[in-house]
Amino acid sequence: MTACGTVTFILTASNAYPMNDDVSGLPTRRAALRLLDAVMRMGTPMDQATANATKGLPPPDRALAIAIAQEALRWTVDLDMLIDSKTRQTLPDDAKARMVLRLALAQILRLGTPAHAAIATALPLVEGGPRRLVHGVLGALLRAEAKLPDLPSLPEPVMMRWHPAWGKEMIAGAQAALAEPPPLDLALRDPGATDDWGERLGGISLMKGHVRLPRGTAVEELEGYDEGAWWVQDLAASLPARLLGDGKGKCALDLCAAPGGKTMQLAAASFAVTALDNSARRMDRLMANLERTQLQAERVTADVMTWEPPQQYDAVLLDAPCSATGTMRRHPDVLQRIDLKAVNNLAAIQSAMLDRAAKWVKPGGTLVFATCSLEPHEGEAQAEAFLVRHPAFATQAVTAAELPAGIIANKEGHIRTMPPMLADKGGLDGFFVARFVRNV
Repeated sequence: MTACGTVTFILTASNAYPMNDDVSGLPTRRAALRLLDAVMRMGTPMDQATANATKGLPPPDRALAIAIAQEALRWTVDLDMLIDSKTRQTLPDDAKARMVLRLALAQILRLGTPAHAAIATALPLVEGGPRRLVHGVLGALLRAEAKLPDLPSLPEPVMMRWHPAWGKEMIAGAQAALAEPPPLDLALRDPGATDDWGERLGGISLMKGHVRLPRGTAVEELEGYDEGAWWVQDLAASLPARLLGDGKGKCALDLCAAPGGKTMQLAAASFAVTALDNSARRMDRLMANLERTQLQAERVTADVMTWEPPQQYDAVLLDAPCSATGTMRRHPDVLQRIDLKAVNNLAAIQSAMLDRAAKWVKPGGTLVFATCSLEPHEGEAQAEAFLVRHPAFATQAVTAAELPAGIIANKEGHIRTMPPMLADKGGLDGFFVARFVRNV
């Protein structure tokens, strides 16, 4: 094949690659390497690392850098198996050579980048380092016509947590969900206009107030963005606020509220909303979202663990800090960063926040607890322990009428969304949601 001949020529002419940013596309690959390094070596969430890692890149190059890094993260386990098959000694997990090989192979095997272009931008990334090693491993894998499996493998620590808890079907669904970025979900300011917006945007709706579009859609260019008719919010993430129903004449407290998706849902449902978050930067985003959608909420920048409210509320929503493993299809870095110790630490924080939130619910009022996690410690175990600590509360079971078709509450009356659910319609993030009512 001509392509294999081209690759062979390049591999035998390794000195032909210039070692500076004159190589076309090299700044983009340097940015992708910075992103991968931030996640794998420093444990930084990719969203937090993106601004600095891609600084100075035009939007298309920034998007490409993110795509390269994300594909490397989705397929890390399988890419590493290929790399290890062609090295005499196992490279450290955080070695630059391994990082560069992951990025190059992700481009070739997942993004369809021509091999010669991927190699030309890979070798300068290890200037002054094991360039010959990187060159040799790529050459050996290309000559062997290396391929990835149909679905990405989950990291072993994740498998050890999830398989006993959820079983083979969930694992297979998680692998399928991890393989591709998700579609784009929109939550509508006016649920009564669902059919209209579905037709105008060319999307499908899985329940009232929701429209789903294919991935890759440029959000800011969609009809209705400037007028604030909708906001981006995964369907599963919209369920907690939906469970609080109509808010006319009621006050609601949204804890850990930024960037504001649930605050906007509550405001659109006519609640008088107080939105609290401890991050001023994230609260700025919440304010911008409220302004765009022309919705109102009182905003408080404070820590849940030290703040004292002036009143009790009819409804309290706690979407607590968590591992976010349920968002792996849009944030594949979580599977590389989060371990059991982190899950346990976050679960302790959630318990403490729940105890404080419980005090702020009026008698007869409702408390909704949610996490975007697939870890039982951050979901089912939290709900069970909460009811033991707070006998004044009882579970208010979620009904089928409150959920999308195909999703049902578990036997305890809580919601547990899983990767296999609605897979034929684009799937869902992993979420746990429990609704409690205060009896006294």
